[in-house]
Amino acid sequence: MINRMIFANLIHRPVRSLISILAVGLEVTLILLIVGLSLGMVTDSRQRQAGIGADVILMPPGSSFIVGLTGTPMSIKLGEVLKKLPHVRVVAPVITQVSTAGALEVIAGIDLASYQALRPFRFLQGGPFQQPSDVLVDELFARSKHVKVGSEIEILNHEFRVSGIVEQGKGARKFLPLSTLQDLMAAPGKASLFYLKLDDAKNSEAVVDAIKRVPGLGRYVATSMSYYLSMMTPSQYPGLSSFLTVVVAISVIIGFIVIFQAMYAAVMERTREIGILKSMGASKLYIVNIILRETVLLAAGGIVFGILVSSLARAAIQHRLPLLTVELTGGWIMRAIIIAILGAVAGALYPAFKAAQKDPIDALAYE
Repeated sequence: MINRMIFANLIHRPVRSLISILAVGLEVTLILLIVGLSLGMVTDSRQRQAGIGADVILMPPGSSFIVGLTGTPMSIKLGEVLKKLPHVRVVAPVITQVSTAGALEVIAGIDLASYQALRPFRFLQGGPFQQPSDVLVDELFARSKHVKVGSEIEILNHEFRVSGIVEQGKGARKFLPLSTLQDLMAAPGKASLFYLKLDDAKNSEAVVDAIKRVPGLGRYVATSMSYYLSMMTPSQYPGLSSFLTVVVAISVIIGFIVIFQAMYAAVMERTREIGILKSMGASKLYIVNIILRETVLLAAGGIVFGILVSSLARAAIQHRLPLLTVELTGGWIMRAIIIAILGAVAGALYPAFKAAQKDPIDALAYE
């Protein structure tokens, strides 16, 4: 009986019910898409670093774990020192430069032979550098920008010819010859970081300790790749956790205000109905229960709608913008559900208790 009454109340006011569902859906969509984009950025970066194939990474003193924010203060001659350490088989110097032309990205200057020795590129089209003005791009960049082998693209205000398109997941999305990027950055003989390949990844900590014992390298940031990847989480990115907290807070406020307004208006319109229920013996708890159950039903509809819209938006974004990754995790979907329900219930509490406090005589006399 009570469920039939709840459905009838919601259907009787279809526009208000629809607006409430859309508001909760917007709240869920906002959380899932913005969090998904943030998590996708972190996950994509972590996966591409893992795909390089290194066991140890060495960066300058005070470096951020975010590749591209290291600067170029290291002499490339450090590579010769690192090669002499036990268990080290490959040392690959890399110079990086952040570009904001069109989108924030990291350009990598590599010594192709040593970088390939970490884990070889898989060429989908074309081949290695032939000239200093050549560039390698990964398949996602090529697809998103409609680039082919032989195409000319602009990097750091210079034109480069695409000599090869490689499989994604090898660090950057654009690779220049090491010497070319050094010249563009006015940093000849410099490197931003060194990737080390060992005879066995189990020796990573031993090699890290050995690096720190080398005179002059004690202040440098040396870490195993496994630990480095474990640090690539949203909580470690400057400001990202605060940003996500603000997004969630705004989403909750949206849901709270809309549900509060909808349920408060519904209570005012149903004053006589509430009076009839109370005159028939309905308790305060019974009245509160009806209002809150209506709210949860609206929230459930909004949650389903929000998850559906988020999934469709994710597919559309990845189709139109392949360089963007949207990660919809089960954990965040569950959080969004809980947040939406709690926000909706919080918005309905005052209207529910106000309805429960109505005097049945006054309510019956209400016009």
